[in-house]
Amino acid sequence: MSKSATFRLCCCLSFLLLVVVAAVVACVVLFTKTKCSDGYFQHGAVAADSERCSEIGRDILQQGGSAVDGAIAALLCTSLVNPQSMGLGGGSIFTVMDKMGKVKVITSREKVPRRIKADLLQSCPKSVKLMNGSEWIAVPGEIRGYKRAHDLYGKLPWAKLFEPAIRLARHGFPLPNYLGIFLHMLKQPIEGSHLCDVFCNKNKTVLRPGELLKFPKLADTMETIAKEGADAFYTGRIAHDLIADITDAGGSLTREDLASFQANVTDPLVMPLGDYKMFTPPPPAGGALLGFTLNIMNGFSLSRSSIEDDQKALTFHRYVEALKFASGQRPTIRDPDFNPEVMKEAEYLISDKFANHVRTMISSSMTHDPQYYNITPALDHFGTSHMSVLAEDGTAVSVTSTINHFFGSMVYSRRTGVILNNELADFCNGRGHLQPGEQPPSSMAPSILYSKSKNKLLLIGGSGGTMITTGVASALMNHLWFEKDLQQAISDPVLYVNAKSQIEVEKGFDGSVVDKLKKLGHSVGNMTYSLNVVNAISREGSCISAMSDTRKLGKAVGY
Repeated sequence: MSKSATFRLCCCLSFLLLVVVAAVVACVVLFTKTKCSDGYFQHGAVAADSERCSEIGRDILQQGGSAVDGAIAALLCTSLVNPQSMGLGGGSIFTVMDKMGKVKVITSREKVPRRIKADLLQSCPKSVKLMNGSEWIAVPGEIRGYKRAHDLYGKLPWAKLFEPAIRLARHGFPLPNYLGIFLHMLKQPIEGSHLCDVFCNKNKTVLRPGELLKFPKLADTMETIAKEGADAFYTGRIAHDLIADITDAGGSLTREDLASFQANVTDPLVMPLGDYKMFTPPPPAGGALLGFTLNIMNGFSLSRSSIEDDQKALTFHRYVEALKFASGQRPTIRDPDFNPEVMKEAEYLISDKFANHVRTMISSSMTHDPQYYNITPALDHFGTSHMSVLAEDGTAVSVTSTINHFFGSMVYSRRTGVILNNELADFCNGRGHLQPGEQPPSSMAPSILYSKSKNKLLLIGGSGGTMITTGVASALMNHLWFEKDLQQAISDPVLYVNAKSQIEVEKGFDGSVVDKLKKLGHSVGNMTYSLNVVNAISREGSCISAMSDTRKLGKAVGY
C-alpha cells in the first residue's frame, strides 16, 4: 500500500473514531441528564399574577423570546387582567440577569411633574385610606421601562410582544374573580367615575365575575405603541390625548413632563446570603429594606429546627423585631438623584456591620415601644403586581409594576383607555417636600439570587405595598433556611408589622406562636385583607420550579 493510501486510511479511521467518541459522549449526556420530578420544567417558566398572563409569557419564550420579551408580554396582559394593580399609567422596576450572569436594574418609576400644588402634602391623610384624584398623578414611566429593557435584552420584534394583549383587550375575556372582588369593594366610586366606561354594564352597574370585559380604547393605544414605538406614548398623539384627559380631570401633568421621561439603568445592590448572592434594586426601591431584614435573620443561624417546638416562637419574635427595625429605616429610602447620600446609606443598611449591631438590640424576652425602632409612620398602599421569568437562553427577569393604590388615582383617560397612577401619595411619609422629577420611595424589591456554584438560581418579588418586604422575606426564609419547597414557602401564612409597630396576622398562622408573641408584649391583630403576593421561580441544575401566589389566584406555567 502506498504512503498516500496509508495516510488516507489513517485519516478515515481517525475520523470514524472521533464520530464514535462523540456519539458515546452524547449518549452519556442524554442518559445521565438530571430527570426532573413532576411539576418541574426544563426549559423556561413564567410566574405571573394570573394563569392567562403566565401562558402568554410562556408562549413568547417558546417562540424564541428572551426573559425580557416574555415579561413585557405578560405585563401587558396583566394590565388587563389585574388593572387595579398596574398598567400603562404606572411605573416598573426590572431586575435583569443576562445569560453571562451579569445583573442590571431598569427603573421607570413615576416622577413628580413640573407643576404641582405647593401645599399638596398638606392633604395627606392621617390614617390609611385610598387617595383618589388627579392631584396625586405622577408622570407614568411604564412604557419607557419596557422599551429600555427591550432595547438592552429583547430578541423578538417589539410589536410582537403586544399582539396577545391587543387581541385580549379588543375581543374581551370573562371578568376574573380576583378583579371582581375589587370592583365590588369599590362599587360606588367606580360607578360614579369614567372607569364605568370599562367596568360597568349598559345599566351602569359594575360587571360581575364571568361577564365579558373589554378594553377597546386601550387596545387602540397598545396597537399604536406597537407600530410606532414608545415615543407614541410620550410625544405623539397618545401623549396629546392623555394630557388632555388629565387636564380635564384637574391634573397638573404637561406634555413636557411626558416628553422628558427616561428610564434609568443602574447596578443592583449586591449582598451575600448563605450560598447565594442576592441582587436587588437600590433606592428609591425597597431592596435595601429586604436585604437588611434578611441579613439580621441570617445571623441567627436559622435552619429547619428553628421553627420546631419552643424555637418557633423565638424565631418569629426575632423576625418581628427585625421587621420593626426595617420599618424604622423606611425614611432612608429616597431618590438618589435628589438625595446623594442615599446610596451610601443603602450600602450601610445591608452591611454585616449594621446587621450585627441591630441584632444585639433584639432581646429574646421582650419587645419595645415604637420609638425604640426609630419608626416613622408611613401610609400603606395596596396595589402592585410582580412576575418572575426564566428563559431557555439563560436570561432571567424579576419585575414589579404598580399604579399604587387600587385603580391608582381612579382617573381614567377616555381617549386612551389608560388608568392613571396616584404615585405622589407615596411622598406622604412625613418628609414634607417633593421636587419635580423626583421618584417616590417604594417597597418594590424584584430580586435575583444566584448561587456561588452557579448551579442554583432564584427569581423572586412581591406585591402588596409595604407588605412586599414581609412577603418576600418570609418566602425566602421558608425556602432557604427552613427547607420548604417553593409552593409552601410562598403559601404559608405570614405576619406583618404595620406602621404603628403592631403585628397583623394572616388567617391560618400558628395560634400558639401568636399567644407567645402576645406574652412577650407584642400588640397583635388580624389582617383585614391578605394582600401580600409573592411570585417566584427557582432553578437547581436543569430543573425549574415556578410558583404564582394563590392569594391572587395566580398560576405559573412553563415548558
